[in-house]
Parts: sequence; C-alpha cells; structure tokens
Amino acid sequence: MKTPKTSKAQRRGPTHDSGYKLLYGHAAMVRDLLRGFVPGDWVQALDLETLERCSGSYVTDDLRDRADDIVWRLRWGPDWLYVYLLLEFQSTVDPWMAVRIQTYLGLLYQDLIRAGTLSAAGRLPPVLPVVLYNGVTPWRAAETLEPLIEPAPPLLECYRPRQAYLLLDEQRIANAGSLPERNLQCGPVSARGEPRRGRGDGHRARLARLAQGTGTDRPAP
Repeated sequence: MKTPKTSKAQRRGPTHDSGYKLLYGHAAMVRDLLRGFVPGDWVQALDLETLERCSGSYVTDDLRDRADDIVWRLRWGPDWLYVYLLLEFQSTVDPWMAVRIQTYLGLLYQDLIRAGTLSAAGRLPPVLPVVLYNGVTPWRAAETLEPLIEPAPPLLECYRPRQAYLLLDEQRIANAGSLPERNLQCGPVSARGEPRRGRGDGHRARLARLAQGTGTDRPAP
C-alpha cells in the first residue's frame, strides 16, 4: 500500500482566515449547517435551540494549534450530541485527516470523562465530526481510517479502527448546485463556487453582519 506523504505545506499552521472561524462561532451558522448539509432524517430530532459552544481546553500542549477547531453541543432526546467542526483553510489536502479526527475526538472524550460529562446511563455522547474544506484542489483523502491501514490477518479484523468524518468540500458543493434556500451556510459555500447570477450575495451580506456582530443570530426572512 502506498503511504501518503505529509509535506511541509500540509502541516497545520495558523489560520489565515480568522473571519471564517468567527462565523462558525455563531449558533445560526451551525444550525443552518446541520439543517442544510448533514444527511439523514435523524437531524430533525435535534433540538437546534439548545446549541451551545464548548471550550476547546481539552487540547493538550503538544496539539495546542487546534485553536481553529470548534466544538458545539446540542440536545438529541434527553442527552447531548457533540458537533466537532474542523476548519481546513490550507490549500492542500491532508491525506491523514481520518487519523487526526480520531486523535482529536479521543482528546475530547478524555476531557468529557475528566469533567464527568456523561449520559444518564454513564456513557460518552455521540460526536459528529465535520471537516469544512475550502481549498481549490478537490478533496481526495480517505474519509475513513480503514484504507490508511495495511491489510491484517482475519483474526485482527475486528480490531481495525474505522473512524470516519463528514466532509463538506465547499467548492464542489457550490459547483454541483442544489443549495438549500434561506440557509446562511450558502454564503461561504457559494462564494467558493463559480458565479451563479449573483446567488449567495444576500447570504454573504448577512454573514458580514454576523462577523461584525451587527446582525441577528438567525437568517433574515
């Protein structure tokens, strides 16, 4: 199996788009992301009004550059569900993204255990890991961990990690069309795609107000 190479350009560096991160610090952006871009009817069971942002203090010293990642939680029935947003501003694709996701979710779980933030049954909450990618090059990295590991004897099959993540490749979504109506997430997505008769201008205006702290937390009617 070919081993993906990690170049210096692919290593994590400081974000060059702090405004982008600011947008996802607003509950309205996360609500619309869940409503418009996460597949499955199960999203309808989420209580989007309970969205609250969590601290990133679980990041250990050797991974302190995780400042660009944002963690939210909301109610799913009687318990909490966590949404881990990993914002990828780099222009190159990270072939080891599934490994990184598994590492970061492990750190999140360790922090929840230390804080005693468990379900009523004493279990850990489910987590939806989302990778938001805005690079020009199409994302071609494995979206699960399994393809990155060499084949093993059948006895070891049940021990293979299978961590996956939800990829939102903004430019590819925009160019494919079919963006949901009245959804704030369409602003940054349509900005990455090809021009479509001015579509997304209204969204971007509302996003600008959000980023400046002058807009409401909900899309305008």
